[in-house]
Amino acid sequence: MKRYSAIILVFFVIPIFAYGATWQIDPDHSSFQFKVRHLMVSNVKGDFTKVRGMITIDEQNIANLKVDITIDAASVNTGHAKRDEHLRNADFFDVTKYPTITFVSKKIERTGANTLKVRGDLIIRGVTKEITVDVEGPTVEVKDPGGNFRRGATATAKINRQDFGIMWNRVLDTGGVVVGDEVNIYVEVELIKK
Repeated sequence: MKRYSAIILVFFVIPIFAYGATWQIDPDHSSFQFKVRHLMVSNVKGDFTKVRGMITIDEQNIANLKVDITIDAASVNTGHAKRDEHLRNADFFDVTKYPTITFVSKKIERTGANTLKVRGDLIIRGVTKEITVDVEGPTVEVKDPGGNFRRGATATAKINRQDFGIMWNRVLDTGGVVVGDEVNIYVEVELIKK
């Protein structure tokens, strides 16, 4: 009976995991950008330059896809040194107390031939909120000139910064505020098979 149970394990349980391949984010060919309203008249864009993460893709069942991403909050970059320093302090990301921003997937839903909705927990400033990310991809894998297998994906999401305790603002004399609450997120990832 024990031998029979072992055979069942080999043929039915192990294959569930056999199709999952682990892919590492290539930071040199990936971007994690955001856009937020400034003074109610324009948008300011920025990105995070230090990001690492792993994605597990099960070709047999996309619902088993796993995403685990960590962002160095101090790597925020808007191309303006004084503004970036403000974003790093306690008014915004408070990077001394909360050095990382993380996203871990919880549920995957196929929405089209090459699109997904990825629900997961985003943690900013120690506050965890479930968000939904719209994903195009992942692409089919290709081999690069160095012999590495690669694939990519594009992702977008919207969050309200106040949901994560980022409350700083100033009211303008003409009405409105200095910084909008809605943050648009744009991600391009290139992955290397491990």
